[in-house]
Amino acid sequence: MDEQVRQTDVGDDAQAAETHAVSSQFEPGTGERLKRAAKIAVIVLGVAFLLVSVDRFFKARSIARATQAAASARPLVDVFTAKAVGAVQRLVLPGYTAAWHASTIYARVDGYVGDWHVDIGDRVHSGQVLAVIETPDLDAELAAARAQLRADEATVLVRKAETEFAQTTYERWRDSPKGVVSEQEREEKKAGYDSAVARQRSAEADVALAQAQVNKYEALTQFKKVTAPYNGVITVRDIDIGNLVTAGSTSATTPLYVMTQNDPIRIFVDAPQSAADDLINSKAPVEVQTSAGVVREYTGQVTRTSEALNPQARTLRVEVDIPNPKDEFVPGMYVKVGFGLPPRGLVQVPAAALVFRASGPQAAVVDQSGRLAFRNVTIGRDDGNVVELSSGVAPGDQVALNVSSQIADGELVSVQGVAAGKPAAPVATAER
Repeated sequence: MDEQVRQTDVGDDAQAAETHAVSSQFEPGTGERLKRAAKIAVIVLGVAFLLVSVDRFFKARSIARATQAAASARPLVDVFTAKAVGAVQRLVLPGYTAAWHASTIYARVDGYVGDWHVDIGDRVHSGQVLAVIETPDLDAELAAARAQLRADEATVLVRKAETEFAQTTYERWRDSPKGVVSEQEREEKKAGYDSAVARQRSAEADVALAQAQVNKYEALTQFKKVTAPYNGVITVRDIDIGNLVTAGSTSATTPLYVMTQNDPIRIFVDAPQSAADDLINSKAPVEVQTSAGVVREYTGQVTRTSEALNPQARTLRVEVDIPNPKDEFVPGMYVKVGFGLPPRGLVQVPAAALVFRASGPQAAVVDQSGRLAFRNVTIGRDDGNVVELSSGVAPGDQVALNVSSQIADGELVSVQGVAAGKPAAPVATAER
């Protein structure tokens, strides 16, 4: 019993100690303050959520209105005012220069280079010695041919003496009285004379043949000196002293020199088919511009044309010859050539105004009300960035550039102008 009483006292003492500890950590009213703080936090979060929801709602409505406005707005297109081509249409095409004469000089005899006298860039005149080829084999053959000629000439002298002796013998036997010599002996002397004449003629033929051989080798010795065929400039030298050279101009033979004549100089241009008719008989002046931007005008005309189109490129080869006394042009230069073409009553538009479809080229024309219509057109001339139309578009028409495939025929559009002379790049649109 006493033990139970003692345990109860101990429990009461522990509970009293815990109550005293709690009461010593928190002040009175702490729970109420925590409740109020929690309520304020909930209210703040609720207000923030409401504000975010309202903001999202108004933004969504704004985006929807903008999307609806954009969907209902007219498509924006660039337009260019078509204009009539002037009295003379200038056509500028790329070209390149070529020498009036260009010669690759090969050796005509076998041997080795003994000396050379000119190098690249040197100006030479007709007949000037460019190099000397040593030909020991040819020299030996020429000496042998001359010796053979002398031997044949000596043989001719022997045959001539034999012929003269046979002739006098035959004449004596021929003029002898009948009965002194027989007819058979007379015929034998005649045959001997004829034989001597034949041997003399054979020897003379051998002399002619030997002389021909000598002339041949003497002619070849003239090619030991390599000479210039005309006045010009050396552009390539492929020899040096001691090089072995072979006569001929095959693919396995190395040339000695390459030389050109540059005054006058040729300019070759490949003109499109649309301008072929005008350039074949063109009498208008030609303007030449180098890549360095130096413009020189010439009153010359188209010298000649191929008068046939290249079947692969459908272009006409045009040649313009211009004087070049100061060597302002050299072969192989890239140039721009401007031709003056006669008027055809065509309408000029940028190449970006064309729409290429299965039915052919079309142009999108915008009327005063802003309605777009596709018209079939016929291309008269094509200069790359600029196209001349012979039908479908009239001067003053507003043509749209780079029309989107999403724009339908008859649709209303909004227009904005494009500065003349700055056409946009062309865009090919497929048939819808």
